[in-house]
Amino acid sequence: MTLNIRGKWALVTGASRGIGKRIARGLADLGCNVVLHSRDAAHTRELEGELAGKGIRASAVSGELSDQAAVDRMLDDAIAASGGIDLLFNNAAIMTPFRASYLQTPADDYRLSFEVNVISPIRITYRLLPTMLERRFGRIVQVTSGIQDQPELMAYAASKAALDKFVRDMAPSLRGTGVLMNLLDPGWLRTDLGGPKAPNDVESVLPGALVPALLDGEVHGVLFRAQDYARPAAS
Repeated sequence: MTLNIRGKWALVTGASRGIGKRIARGLADLGCNVVLHSRDAAHTRELEGELAGKGIRASAVSGELSDQAAVDRMLDDAIAASGGIDLLFNNAAIMTPFRASYLQTPADDYRLSFEVNVISPIRITYRLLPTMLERRFGRIVQVTSGIQDQPELMAYAASKAALDKFVRDMAPSLRGTGVLMNLLDPGWLRTDLGGPKAPNDVESVLPGALVPALLDGEVHGVLFRAQDYARPAAS
């Protein structure tokens, strides 16, 4: 973790709470300016003020990730606020309902999950990547999941597997460009998505979540697990 990101701009999707909120704070602590995405910009106004108090620039943008026109408008606003994004954390995601009778999972679970968890992160990446390539600098972090062996949540699990495939197949094309794209598994955390029975507190996502954003060198298509870097809990 040697890269200096002071003065650069990051876009964090799903920044109003949970993992995204912690990532945004961690970036701000390193002097990075942050564009905070949420469904409603009002949800990040308080965080926007908090981060600005750290001496960095912060801007709130909004957009429903199941609506591709809204994604385009959000990106227009993010680019206008920043002048260009240097680091991207595609963190926002939805968890589809737990289907005990998983053979009856409705197709709409898959449609919505793929729209939010796959299509929108890819389209956001495609929109921001050309400028990163022109500048010969960029860090793209796609937030994935370690979920496995739970067919009751297959719509969610399959969407994350598709995002993993996207990163790994894109990685060779980015070698030597100055742009790195990697995967982050934050671990099973006590968040609105992870639920109250998760074993890890959301604060444990740092500092590990920042590792793929601070890489210096040719590291592409690698899965980083935030819990591998978690600080031991205080006794």
